[in-house]
Amino acid sequence: MIEITKRPFGTLADGRGATLFVLKVPEGMSVALTDYGASIVQVNVPDRRGVLKDVTLGYDDVRGYEAGNSHFGCTTGRYANRICDGRLPVGDEVYQLERNDGAQHLHGGVHGFGRFLWDAEMLPNGVRFTRVSPHGEEGYPGNLTVRVTFTLNPANELGMLYEAETDASTHVNLTNHAYFNLAGHDAGTILNHKLCLAARQFIPVNDALIPMGEIASVEGTALDFRDVTRIGDRIDATEPQMVPGRGYDHCFVVDGRPGVLRLAGSVVDPGSGRLMEVLTTEPGMQLYTGNFLDGTQVGKGGVNYPFRGGLCLETQHFPDSPNQPNFPSTLLVPGERHESETIYRFTVVP
Repeated sequence: MIEITKRPFGTLADGRGATLFVLKVPEGMSVALTDYGASIVQVNVPDRRGVLKDVTLGYDDVRGYEAGNSHFGCTTGRYANRICDGRLPVGDEVYQLERNDGAQHLHGGVHGFGRFLWDAEMLPNGVRFTRVSPHGEEGYPGNLTVRVTFTLNPANELGMLYEAETDASTHVNLTNHAYFNLAGHDAGTILNHKLCLAARQFIPVNDALIPMGEIASVEGTALDFRDVTRIGDRIDATEPQMVPGRGYDHCFVVDGRPGVLRLAGSVVDPGSGRLMEVLTTEPGMQLYTGNFLDGTQVGKGGVNYPFRGGLCLETQHFPDSPNQPNFPSTLLVPGERHESETIYRFTVVP
């Protein structure tokens, strides 16, 4: 049985109120979600001694999310990650998307999905958020209806089901942009976390963090996490792939068959024993180690989040897929439904 409550989460600049939904496992973990950006606000999980701590970065109320620019915990779309030059080919047409990361389109543009209030529906074990992205928003074609359903269960699994339908051909790539620090959101950097990825390959990028069109082996590189490895051990490597993103900011090709729920990776904080496993149906997962946090982001409880103060494991399609014919397609056409599933499972190690 999951306990679900809701309460006000502050007021936006235009006077609209946001809501916070709290999902709780009796005697276990809890998750707080807001309808602003369909965002994860808190994830409180026990350590090896049973002590609960909030392990995701964020803000105390909705005004922080409205003013922030780090995408803390939000649902990211229409297209998560980068699209080169904002160029979106759909059939014989090429649409120009907003460019909000230099010459690139990033995370859906200036007003991506994290900048909107979503409709919310409470369920017996979670919350479903829905919004309609209108034709032309950020340059995308088609009216896109999106649903993200968050669920929690007694096994300490936070589930996310993404669904989308369109009335005109378009591209869709949805994810959640939660930053995790399993020692606690206020505990400094994630350099001592240990990571293991079910990924033999990754997507190499150029200096603008745009894919170069190839899929490469992780063997012999700083991106090889097939064995459990401390994140800080190779994050400052000088090999070419590690320089543009100031560390890890790469999409890994998840082993196994896309469309099938499978283990993509796991990360553990040795100090607390908290372990997070990520399962997904998506073909890829972006590892981002908070390389653009700089200590100026003031989060929950007045905490200044430092450089590399959190890590993201964003399940998704590959960056710039619309312009990369050898990548799995992200095209969604009328009459079809985009659907993907991701689970964050929390346990402890001795």
